[in-house]
Amino acid sequence: MMMVGRNALYFKDYVLSIQYFNQVINAKPYLYEPYFFRGLAKFYLDDYLGSEQDCSQAVERNPFVSDCYELRALNRMRLGLFDEAIADYREALKLEPEAKGLWHNLALCYGHTDRLDEAVGVLDTLRRIAPSYTPALVMRAQVRVQQKDTVAAMRDISESLSIDKYDPDVYSMRAILYLEQGRYAEAEEDLTYSIRLHPSSNCYVNRALARANQSNLRGAMSDYDLAIELNPNSFLGHYNRGLLRAQVGDDNRAIEDFDFVIEQEPENYIAHFNRGLLRAQVGDYEGAELDFTDVLNQFPKFLYGYQCRAEVREKLGRLRLAEEDRLVLLRAQLGDFGGNGNVAERDDEEEDSVMVRRKSDNNVKKYKRLVVADDELALEGSGFASEYRGKVQNRNVHVEILPMFALTYYEQVSEVSKPVRFHNDIDNLNKGGEVPMPLILTTTEKALDSTQIDFHFADINTQTTAIVQSVPDDELPASLAENQKSAVHWFIRGLDFYLVQDFNSAIADFSSAIATDGSLWVAYLNRAVARGKQAIIDAEEADNFVDDDVGLFTHDMRKNESQPAIRTAPGLSAWQQCLADLEKVIDLAPDLSYAYYNRANVYMRLNDYQAAIADYSEAVRLNPSLAEAYYNRGLALVYTGQNGQGIADLSKAGELGLYGAYNLIKRFAE
Repeated sequence: MMMVGRNALYFKDYVLSIQYFNQVINAKPYLYEPYFFRGLAKFYLDDYLGSEQDCSQAVERNPFVSDCYELRALNRMRLGLFDEAIADYREALKLEPEAKGLWHNLALCYGHTDRLDEAVGVLDTLRRIAPSYTPALVMRAQVRVQQKDTVAAMRDISESLSIDKYDPDVYSMRAILYLEQGRYAEAEEDLTYSIRLHPSSNCYVNRALARANQSNLRGAMSDYDLAIELNPNSFLGHYNRGLLRAQVGDDNRAIEDFDFVIEQEPENYIAHFNRGLLRAQVGDYEGAELDFTDVLNQFPKFLYGYQCRAEVREKLGRLRLAEEDRLVLLRAQLGDFGGNGNVAERDDEEEDSVMVRRKSDNNVKKYKRLVVADDELALEGSGFASEYRGKVQNRNVHVEILPMFALTYYEQVSEVSKPVRFHNDIDNLNKGGEVPMPLILTTTEKALDSTQIDFHFADINTQTTAIVQSVPDDELPASLAENQKSAVHWFIRGLDFYLVQDFNSAIADFSSAIATDGSLWVAYLNRAVARGKQAIIDAEEADNFVDDDVGLFTHDMRKNESQPAIRTAPGLSAWQQCLADLEKVIDLAPDLSYAYYNRANVYMRLNDYQAAIADYSEAVRLNPSLAEAYYNRGLALVYTGQNGQGIADLSKAGELGLYGAYNLIKRFAE
């Protein structure tokens, strides 16, 4: 049960994994591991309080496992309990004194509690332990900035780049310092290079700011578009794009941006005022009056607001109300508010030469200014401000092949690309009446919800009953039709086990289906996929999971999956068994492009890139619209030094809907 639960956890089926760990806890409540694993699943589901409680249970049962302290510390950081997190990291460091991730996060906790000198001390220790660990230099530079020592911060950044000149975060950070110093051209150059290495919404937002300060409004607008495409919930992206759209007269789309901002922050009165101005511009005087009224209720001394509302009320024919607003302005000009001259005009233009304001600055007089985040580094969603290092979260971007095609009932639907995977044999199987739901071929399998999990556990019993009933009572051989029907029931139960992440039981049932009907190629196909997934798990187990540099917890088994094959039968590896299954699929269904694609994936696991390229090419010949084959062949070509051809394949994959390929093109084009 623990093994199957860990399978589900590895393949991100968190709700299912929790159910398995619950059963282990009920059976053996004295074990620490099911509490730890259940806590990890809850952490990924953002249930930080529940995860912290499970970690405490794990620590109570075994206080000598550093991972339990580390996970509990991460939950406490998420909950804002930084002092408690510091205590946990200190306990974990007693058990693993050279773990870079623990030192990193300890320094981060000190930074969050404004104990900057202690943070520097921890980072100095980390530098002695791991001189080439550049994130320590990056964080120390951030602390130096908070201490107003930008010279020392620049020194740390330069040293970091001398160690690793391909770290996009370091260029982003230096660019922010340039922005703070008004060196906009240099900031734009660094942000452009960072985007080339790894595009992020934050980089586009900050490059837009650099471009706007250089009067490049078209470039800034383009950057805000890209920032919002990468992060649709970007506050800075929508707010600042709304301001730029207003400047160029694109009023209706500017209103849409401010609608988004106000939906996210209903009490953002500066956004209300900007939207009111735009609504008045497009003739929506009722809406403009409402926005201006909201602002003036909050800021009753904002005189320019009265002038704007008076003009709108005149348009609406509400002359008495308009006169009341103008009376407020008149009193201010006569000195009731301590002003002299045209106070409304002076409010409108106050400090207008300054282009930006902090997000927390609620001075409505600064309504024309672009917004930057409150952090000293003006970052939105910054990795420096909130990134947690170590075994719990792998922030490195891994270049990995897309998974094998599997026959299942569920897939993650893309709004961009919705290909139809058809084969006549699968269609006939769906029409046969034995399959409880339509089978589909997909590489983007979907984690099950609780209702689906319950259904498949129940269906295992249903299919078991059907299998037992299909066994003949006498010694007469079963007919071909009976064998085929029995094989389908074995296959369906195998798929049920596969969906609840019990790969060994699934493989056994697929084998029974094959033994009953050797022509059922769908059983060979899914057995190969199940064997491949089990091989990945076994490889992680054999390699002691992951180390501190490359993955999640040592328990969580997530790392680069290109591992030596694990022996599962005398003289035959798991991946070689996958090859045998897929070769049988190709014999039975030679027109199935997905079989060639899957076999190519197995060759990639075995580092036989030439054989993989040949199979991907055959898959593309059979199905010229198979984007996944172009994507993986592109990676195989890049791995073998054929960057030009590889980039061409990635471009084709992007054209067919796999837009993640464009990110790789930027990285490989250098």
